[in-house]
Amino acid sequence: MKYTVSLKKTPEFRNVYRRGKSVANRFLVLYKYKNGKEINRLGISVSKKVGNSVVRSRVTRLIRESYRLSEETITQPGWDFVIVARTAAKEASYQEIADALNQLVKQQKVFKENS
Repeated sequence: MKYTVSLKKTPEFRNVYRRGKSVANRFLVLYKYKNGKEINRLGISVSKKVGNSVVRSRVTRLIRESYRLSEETITQPGWDFVIVARTAAKEASYQEIADALNQLVKQQKVFKENS
């Protein structure tokens, strides 16, 4: 199992937004940036446009769990990921979020081919 830590500081998020590549679908936007470290780092952003704190927390939990379960299929460590939830994510089920995340990871070409 790969080891992933959280992005917490605003400059870390800003660096990924500015220098990273992004892809999007109906529910999520995924930014990736090569960090040159031995670990992957994950940041999740859910704005107030998505809903109240209960809704935002639910969406964050769904995204974090989707990433955790697909973490082993991500290729070599060394990436910073920022996942931004879109407003449509508030009505999404867990399976829709998981499928959306897997689709974005495949588009970013950081998915193992044999998985």
